[in-house]
Amino acid sequence: MSELMHGNGDKVESLLKFSLGIINGENGRELMDKYRYAIENVTPRDIVEMETRQLALGVPIDAIKETIGKVINVFFKYLKAYPWKRPEPETFLFELMAENRALEAHLAETKELVKRLNKETDGLTIQPSETLEKLRGAIAKLFEFEVHYDKKENILFPTLEKRWDFPRPLQVMWSIDSDIRKSVRELRNILAETNPDLAALNRELGKYYFLAHGMVFKEELVVFPLATETVGKKDFDDMRQASFELGFAFIETPPRPAGEKAAAVSENPDMLNLETGALTREQLIRMLNTLPVDMTLIDETDTVVYFSNPKDRLFSRSRAVIGRTVQNCHPPESVHMVNELLEAFRRKRSGKVKKTANHSGLPSAAGLS
Repeated sequence: MSELMHGNGDKVESLLKFSLGIINGENGRELMDKYRYAIENVTPRDIVEMETRQLALGVPIDAIKETIGKVINVFFKYLKAYPWKRPEPETFLFELMAENRALEAHLAETKELVKRLNKETDGLTIQPSETLEKLRGAIAKLFEFEVHYDKKENILFPTLEKRWDFPRPLQVMWSIDSDIRKSVRELRNILAETNPDLAALNRELGKYYFLAHGMVFKEELVVFPLATETVGKKDFDDMRQASFELGFAFIETPPRPAGEKAAAVSENPDMLNLETGALTREQLIRMLNTLPVDMTLIDETDTVVYFSNPKDRLFSRSRAVIGRTVQNCHPPESVHMVNELLEAFRRKRSGKVKKTANHSGLPSAAGLS
């Protein structure tokens, strides 16, 4: 990505000076006039490098967040006109953008409820009403949209971090995502009151609208266009596949291509592909033996095939139990309870197991509930 990021040093430097001027509270109109050329020719990658330089200079993330809305608003019409290849249906970015459209529609409906509630309220607190209940439901639904941010942070960002030379601005966006989540929770707390405070509600809703709409702009004017220029089709296909594991926000689950399979985590023959990650044999052994529990794995034939070896084990056992049926690892008096437990597992029944020591060192089942 370095070839995409460099070559615009003077322009990015001007944008940096403009943004620092906004952060320092200088006259916005004068700054816009001074750096007009850079502003009118801004590109998504300019924004990423500008923020990278801000962070390199030690500008706190909170200071960037406080003014990023103003900065993006100045750049808005120029970024909106930036030519980029829009994602096609049934692609990762297309579905993220579809979720944004659904969020905008939901927020428009929510805004109408808020207007109605303000007209109905005479005083400082809101009285119980049908409108209030609908608003509570509308705010509760916003929690469903968190999967959108989860996919961005846990699927898109890791890929961009591998492809971009300047990924630090993604942390600023992640921090704003966290602010959005906090705002939704604060709205829920306000509305949980029997008679919510109208001023507090309006204030927090204003904050949420600003953050949520601003995030849509940042995604679709900066991150998504730049992602299309720096990420290949295979990566996008892999990201879309991963998105089915987390789900979709405010839209119907799209069709998954027939025969589509999860991407391999690692093609390194020395690594064990565990679907959700890849470990060396040594890493896997250390991990299992570090867990503060004793684990014994019994296969479908009730045969012991593995046990962990933690430092402070609960039950003593030896490798002699490997290949032995679990029933033979217990005294005759408790075998019927072992079988009941196994049968419960097979039927996917829930139950509690009381562990008792026995001559084999393996826990025996002493009752189900």
